[in-house]
Amino acid sequence: MSLQRKPTIVFCHGIWADGSCFSKVIPALQADGHEVIAVQYSLESFEEDVAMVKRTLDRVGNPVLLVGHSYGGATITAAGVDDRVAGLVYIAAVAPDVGETVQDQLNKYPSDIFSRVEVADGYAWMLPNGTEFFCGDLSEEEQKLVWATHFPPRADLFKRCAIKSTPWKSKPSWYILATQDHTVHPDLQRWVSKRMGATVIEVESSHVPMLSKPDVVMDVIRKAATTVQKNKAASA
Repeated sequence: MSLQRKPTIVFCHGIWADGSCFSKVIPALQADGHEVIAVQYSLESFEEDVAMVKRTLDRVGNPVLLVGHSYGGATITAAGVDDRVAGLVYIAAVAPDVGETVQDQLNKYPSDIFSRVEVADGYAWMLPNGTEFFCGDLSEEEQKLVWATHFPPRADLFKRCAIKSTPWKSKPSWYILATQDHTVHPDLQRWVSKRMGATVIEVESSHVPMLSKPDVVMDVIRKAATTVQKNKAASA
């Protein structure tokens, strides 16, 4: 591995979203010379979502920096044991340990968003006024767009995602902590990031800092990518 080889950036989205939620940070990272791809998974099954992350890893070069937002923190934790993954970045995310589910973590610090969710036809739909708690620091127009395009998960998705591995125990990790988050409680973010031993960067943001504070998110990813690149070069 030459020092010139920049890590591939692989993004993993959360619920009520898809890969386009990273649209404000992807172009700049591509301009930096990174290969970038956002995984598009179904939110139907945790096992299938993780399998899609692994399929995506098969389509890109390595080393890989995995970046997960919200529920995506669980998918990058499960897929991060892959040898091609050299580091992990969590954005306002959950990070279960072995035997934990996402629901186990959310139950520790309940948040406001779930008062604005309706379960229908087996899926968890965000109500129109849920954007206040999901992305309340975006403009009214952007909030309407987020709601119009939101992608509901299976209602039992969080209960089914048991983690069998914890790569954050052995691989460098970064955590972007959203202090004004009403979806993944900031106290939960503090708890999981401390347990991980991650490098923590706090940002005054709603649950979607990659949309409301993209410059902060890009800066963290760039620093993480540089660290990963140097680590790989040193071990070559």
